[in-house]
Amino acid sequence: MKKQDLFLGLYILLPVIFLIVPIPPLLLDVLILFNISIALIILFNALFSKEALSMSSFPTLLLMTTLFRMSLNVGSTRNILMTGYAGNVVETFGQFVGGGSLVIGVVIFMILIIIQFIVINKGSERVSEVTARFTLDAMPGKQMAIDADLNTGAINDDQAKERRQKLQDESAFFGAMDGATKYVKGDATAGLVITAINFVGGLITGVLMQGLEVSEALTKYAILTIGDGLVSQIPSLLISLSTGLLVTKVSKEADLSNVLIGQLFSIPKVLYIVGGSMAFLGIATPLQTFLCLAYAIVFIAAGRAIEAAIEDVKVEEEVESEESSAEEIRRPENVVSLLQVDPIELEFGYGIIPLADVNQGGDLLDRVVMIRRQIALELGCVVPMIRLRDNIQLNPNQYLIKIKGVPVSEGEILFDHYMAMNPGYVEEEITGIPTFEPSFHLPAIWITESQRERAESLGYTVVDPPSIIATHLTEVIRNNLAELLTRQDVQNLINNVQEANTTLISELVPKLLSVGEIQKVLQNLLSEGISIRDLITIFEALADNATSTRDTDVLTEYVRQGLKRAISNKYFPPNEMTSVVTLDPKIEQEIMGSVKQTEQGAYINLAPEKMQEILNSVREEVDKMEELGKNPIIVTSPIVRMYFKKITAEQFEDLTVISYNEIESDVELQSIGMVTV
Repeated sequence: MKKQDLFLGLYILLPVIFLIVPIPPLLLDVLILFNISIALIILFNALFSKEALSMSSFPTLLLMTTLFRMSLNVGSTRNILMTGYAGNVVETFGQFVGGGSLVIGVVIFMILIIIQFIVINKGSERVSEVTARFTLDAMPGKQMAIDADLNTGAINDDQAKERRQKLQDESAFFGAMDGATKYVKGDATAGLVITAINFVGGLITGVLMQGLEVSEALTKYAILTIGDGLVSQIPSLLISLSTGLLVTKVSKEADLSNVLIGQLFSIPKVLYIVGGSMAFLGIATPLQTFLCLAYAIVFIAAGRAIEAAIEDVKVEEEVESEESSAEEIRRPENVVSLLQVDPIELEFGYGIIPLADVNQGGDLLDRVVMIRRQIALELGCVVPMIRLRDNIQLNPNQYLIKIKGVPVSEGEILFDHYMAMNPGYVEEEITGIPTFEPSFHLPAIWITESQRERAESLGYTVVDPPSIIATHLTEVIRNNLAELLTRQDVQNLINNVQEANTTLISELVPKLLSVGEIQKVLQNLLSEGISIRDLITIFEALADNATSTRDTDVLTEYVRQGLKRAISNKYFPPNEMTSVVTLDPKIEQEIMGSVKQTEQGAYINLAPEKMQEILNSVREEVDKMEELGKNPIIVTSPIVRMYFKKITAEQFEDLTVISYNEIESDVELQSIGMVTV
């Protein structure tokens, strides 16, 4: 058993024993002084701790000290009634505090009781109750704030876990403190009752059993009762004060002494006013002029000293700032920070700033958080932190989206206007400023707030400016997500899977594939809009097929076949016939015959004329499907799919190419055309 455990056990056990076994006066003196010492330790710890959770064990400590103090109360009462002597400490407190006067001793004791009951106990109890209520009410908001910081990348998972744990500890602590203050109140009440019993019982014992005169018994037992009450109430008062300090503590950056000094004596003009007031009181009133003027001089001098110190600090800060700027300019490596490129940037003109300013009611930051959540759920990839910044070089209502520092798309909005798009079946057209929707380049018009309800009633799709920017940003990120996926991101995904699938990861990485090769496979999937959220299935497929080939393009095809349920669900609605275009077997044979294998991978050596004919046929079929209002989907044999996708990728970015092995058996397909030459 550790020494700490032994001490704690004795501290709990001894009070129980003292309730039964008499305590010798000398031992009672030792224990009373020990109790006062413990109360002082608790008080100063509560005073100088930087936050309430620094004394998270306080509610338990409160119960233990209360029990210990009550047991000493019982022991001293037993000695007073049995022998008329409760030790040197009790007798000294009774005589010294009252100055030898019974009346003065009683008055001081009653004042202590009033302070304990009405001021400290009542205030601490109320503050504890309110703090516990507000802490519990604020928990959902704080949890949401932690989730928002986590989603924006401001904190990592470990920091989020630490914050959540601290939040739970705070709620548990203040909830326990709300109940623990009832111990303090009950302790004070019990002390008062015990004091009354001591006085009455001692008086009866002295007169009836010891044969003392009433006045003599009154003097003797009143002093003992006051002394016993004081040695009990003073530690209780210290503990009550500790409780009040702890539940009213708000600063988490510094201890209470620094906070109080900094807040009370940091404004020179306040000290000047106080000094002038004290001088006025000394001159214009009968108060002692010397003392008032002395205080006035002290406060005015302190104000002047603080003002001089503030000026010195300002000068030092200016000098340090200038030196830092000069040092930064002289430093040869100061350009290193300029080399860092943000993965995603959204720059906007000054006219769009209100949309990103929370103080002006803008919610663009919240929408950015939701974009990251949406893409994580949809494609299974963590989007890097999106940097928002204003750019005065842009037009006031213009915004620019950059990927790795390079502009990839831009748009322009009209503030306080709405974009209305005709889905094709509006009953009546409305007037507005013609424009194009930036995400999909669809024709649209800008309308005012007054036209919004009418446009919606006519069948228009009406979108506000923040939604336009958010949608555009989402599409740009989705189209460039493969490029944004880094090796470190892939390693983080592998680490997440490894926690529950150690065998799979140990077999795959690095024995069969490197992180870079897995990155290429995941990038291939993302480039065609295939979700990588089901990493276990992806890694299982890679582990099964990496023994036969390390060609990342071929491995991607194996993975796609493993994900056929997800692919079928994405492109082929259940219980519905889907129209597709097939590929002529002759073209498939020509494509496979033109594939050349090299150490760097496979490439297609197809004649330019033949490739152009294939693309022209694809164009005809795609146009035909778009006229029918259907998404263009071409179905090929598994071995040809990736090569055909490479041929068509440049001219047909949105064309979906799927192999037969990626389609579930229960999917109903209808061929409405064929790519042929």
